[in-house]
Amino acid sequence: MSHISAGPPLHGVPPYDGFPPTGGPALQPTKGLATALTTLLYLVIAADLFALGADLFLRALLDNLATATGQDAERADALYAVAAYLQGALLIPTAVVFIVWFHRSRVNAEHYTRDVCTLGRGWAIGSWFVPIGNLWLPFRVAKETWQASVQSAPDGSPRTVSTALVRAWWTLWVLTIIVSRVGSTLHKRAELPDAIRQAVSVVALSDLLDIAAAVLAVLFVRKLTRMQQIPAVPYAAPHPATQP
Repeated sequence: MSHISAGPPLHGVPPYDGFPPTGGPALQPTKGLATALTTLLYLVIAADLFALGADLFLRALLDNLATATGQDAERADALYAVAAYLQGALLIPTAVVFIVWFHRSRVNAEHYTRDVCTLGRGWAIGSWFVPIGNLWLPFRVAKETWQASVQSAPDGSPRTVSTALVRAWWTLWVLTIIVSRVGSTLHKRAELPDAIRQAVSVVALSDLLDIAAAVLAVLFVRKLTRMQQIPAVPYAAPHPATQP
């Protein structure tokens, strides 16, 4: 007479007991949020490209002051003002949608694993508002959410996905913040043409870094959202074993 046995645990994980692998919440929809967020990030990239053009125009004007006209100066000021408005107008909606998507993705991570996420789900929101700590705490949440959302292989064995994209995105994001603050400080203090030229160069670098960070953010959002589209598979599915 034969019967079905669950068999021993695979790769050190407990056998599937018929319940969701983590006992965590059901998957929350993130695809719509991800679409809205990527659209906003594309607009951020467009605004940064416009701002970079304004930076380069002003830099060229400062390099050729002898031949510059009052009309050129007015055009440079107008471009700078429009660029600042566009970037400022996109900041809050992009941040809000990102944090909502980020928190929902972190909640979804609990559906996939029991022990990867060491910070509570509330940190997906709160970590952004901790002075100094917001330079690494959101990255920690992002990395753990990314790692937790990796699907297991059919036999229950773990799969690994490189965190290089998450690390690159966060590194560029932090560099953007630092360089932007330096550029803003230099711009406020600048009075002579050489000092203004230096400030504009730093601001241009921050805009370029922000473009690169936004591109990687789009890739991060799309990849993590795709990873979470598939419901979690069992830690170790039961397998038949025939006994006499």
